[in-house]
Amino acid sequence: MSSMNDFLAACRQAVGSTHLMTDTDALLPYQQEQRGRATGKALAVASPATTEEVARLVRLCHQYRVPIVAQGGNTGLVLGSIPDESGTALILSLRRLNRIREIDGVNNTMTVEAGCILQNVQQAAAGVGRLYPLSLASEGSCTIGGNLSANAGGTAVLRYGNSRELCLGLEVVTPQGDIWNGLRALRKDNTGYDLRDLYIGAEGTLGIITAAVLKLFPQPAAIRTTCVAVPSPHHALQLLNLAQQRCSAGLTGFELMSALCLTLVQRHFPEMTPLFSDIASPYYVLLELSDHESDTHATTLLENLIEEALQNGIASDAIVATSLTQSAALWQWRERIPPAQKSEGHNIKHDISLPISRIADFIAATDALIARHYSGARMVTFGHMGDGNLHYNVAAPAGEAPADFLKHQSAINRIVHDNVHAFDGSISAEHGIGTLKREEILRYKSPVEMQLMRSIKQALDPLNIMNPGKVL
Repeated sequence: MSSMNDFLAACRQAVGSTHLMTDTDALLPYQQEQRGRATGKALAVASPATTEEVARLVRLCHQYRVPIVAQGGNTGLVLGSIPDESGTALILSLRRLNRIREIDGVNNTMTVEAGCILQNVQQAAAGVGRLYPLSLASEGSCTIGGNLSANAGGTAVLRYGNSRELCLGLEVVTPQGDIWNGLRALRKDNTGYDLRDLYIGAEGTLGIITAAVLKLFPQPAAIRTTCVAVPSPHHALQLLNLAQQRCSAGLTGFELMSALCLTLVQRHFPEMTPLFSDIASPYYVLLELSDHESDTHATTLLENLIEEALQNGIASDAIVATSLTQSAALWQWRERIPPAQKSEGHNIKHDISLPISRIADFIAATDALIARHYSGARMVTFGHMGDGNLHYNVAAPAGEAPADFLKHQSAINRIVHDNVHAFDGSISAEHGIGTLKREEILRYKSPVEMQLMRSIKQALDPLNIMNPGKVL
């Protein structure tokens, strides 16, 4: 106990007494998973304001063998940003590392600290006529460090790529407390191993990202959004192919939504203006174009695309937003699917990715398997079809208590994940592994791949103090 008292005293000296919390009530928001599914227990929460303070704290953790859980906005979905129940870990909250260090409009880059809120970064880019295209439902609270640690995707991966593709360089504190300054704003740098890519997507298990150089893009001259009714996921794929042919890189969003998704939003958000007079189609696509020529050009592109899709039987109906306000209203239907699910009751969630060409066949085959074993189960299928990422969720049959249906979670996970593997997909597309899928990945990754990952972890973090128990 005396050594832990010494450790905490040293931490107070490193960051100031007001930025080290040990009070039980104060720790709770940091210890609890955002959806309330799990609560860990921490020794303390430290809130450093600089990279140097992060390094001092990590050196202390290395000296006293204290586990570290780095945390941004705590918006993760796989229990990766909370500690275990031992009460031995230090939560390192990076929210005070929130400075935008530099914006280079000519180089189209922005250097930001890990605790910057994603929405603030988007707004800072817009303030200089640039676009940072990462967009998530949690963008008002998630942080850049968390985005990079989970390699977050979002709604614009189709055009711009995920967090890894949007990052040029990193600043990282190693498990020994050293600072690696890799903040290179270069698009070409072939001088050895790409250390940046080791840390992106590692969920804080190899080091702590404290800053990053992000890519910026020109702001589009016009944005056009439409919601299109399609008879099936196969027709949605045809629409995707047609949109890519007609609009090329201008296609920036392509989201698939099953009819049940819209029904749930309508039920739990009755104030929403209905998309269509009747939710009559089995599936809908939310499609967005970003045009760098003109408003007229964007409108013509979209109108021609919809007309061709309707004439060829790919689509049965469509509505087009004619203003940014209407576009935002369309996106609200997509963004409110998760909270509508929550209001409906617990369901069995899957964040999966597949080769785009196999998505429709996967949905048909897996829907049939689940229907065979769990008659009446309702499929809440939505996600970023344009980049192969589905949130393939299974809700209780009408009339069955959602809590009772959760007893089938393991069996349904096995059906879904086995089929994902059979279709050459991944059981985690953008949420990460955390502890939620830590054992599950052992079924689908080869022993060689797992051993390579363990070797990297052992080489960089031999004391296993960086977010232990996550990923591996």
